[in-house]
Amino acid sequence: MLYHIFYPLSSDYSFLNVFRYITFRSAYSGITALIFSMLMGRVMIRMLRVFQVEEKIRDDGPESHAAKSGTPTMGGILIISSLIIATLLWANLKNPYVWLVLLSTVGFGLIGFVDDLMKLKKDEGMTARIKLILQVLLSLAIGIYLVYFDPSRSEYATRLYIPFVKEFQPDLGTWYLLLIVVTIVGTSNAVNLTDGLDGLAIGPIIIATITYTLILYLCGHFKFAEYLRIQHIKDAGEVAVFSSAVIGASLGFLWFNSYPAQIFMGDVGSLSLGGLLGTIAVIAKHELLLLLVGGIFVIEALSVIIQVAYFKYTGGKRFFKMAPLHHHFEHSGWAEPKVIVRFWIVAVVLAMISLSTLKLR
Repeated sequence: MLYHIFYPLSSDYSFLNVFRYITFRSAYSGITALIFSMLMGRVMIRMLRVFQVEEKIRDDGPESHAAKSGTPTMGGILIISSLIIATLLWANLKNPYVWLVLLSTVGFGLIGFVDDLMKLKKDEGMTARIKLILQVLLSLAIGIYLVYFDPSRSEYATRLYIPFVKEFQPDLGTWYLLLIVVTIVGTSNAVNLTDGLDGLAIGPIIIATITYTLILYLCGHFKFAEYLRIQHIKDAGEVAVFSSAVIGASLGFLWFNSYPAQIFMGDVGSLSLGGLLGTIAVIAKHELLLLLVGGIFVIEALSVIIQVAYFKYTGGKRFFKMAPLHHHFEHSGWAEPKVIVRFWIVAVVLAMISLSTLKLR
């Protein structure tokens, strides 16, 4: 909105020329989302308490989590509203990728919102089957647009770019749609599984989004993309304005979600954040790199898969003391803050390794 108001005036007022720069608008998009999230955080917490939108702790969870019962949940609404406001204010709204990531955020957020409401009213959320179908349909719609209706990507729409091996770019054809669906749905659910401790999920989300903000800017800039020998994605740089809003909104939420948490994000937050992260990775043509950038989410999801498979194969034995993995470390004697900070450290290391692949041939 501000871009469309002030940039046309730059011919008369040269200082308004700053609105043409993605870096300027990205910075203030993040600041706007942070301020809104910080200002509205306490209001949101009070409202959720009034309407008794509070977390119910599972009986089979760690004993230390009993004290978390009654903590306001569905705080993802705060994150989503903050990033939407900031994006609408600072982004170029003629850019189709901006609307695509907003669609992904709102769509996955709605799935999580309904799931959270059902848990509050009936103690049971959506069935896994219905939730998966909705996620797949939304991801498929995003994939169909990118593959068949985005003319700027026609030359490379279905090519797969592999980290460390830039010369090998197989064309997956229609199978690329499957990759898109798996990337977006998988990331959404992996973030959801990670969201089990105070600040555990939002920290790696911030780290991963910072990483992809840089990648989006680089692949959207022709000279940088050419220098790094990565695919130049026309108009992708504008998504950095959106992803910066995600960072700001997430930092504001972390202020209230840090240990001991005053609010939880709920499925409305975890599913939407995972969905938007997967969508960003697909737009940037760095889907496989997400396995490294979001390594914490991958590890958490794998721990659940391994636990379930081992339990069925051995007739009731457990591979981990408890899954997802963060609960295993809690049962091993690690204090909750220690688990959180150490997972954040791993996320930072993985992000740095991921960025190093941009230059490696």
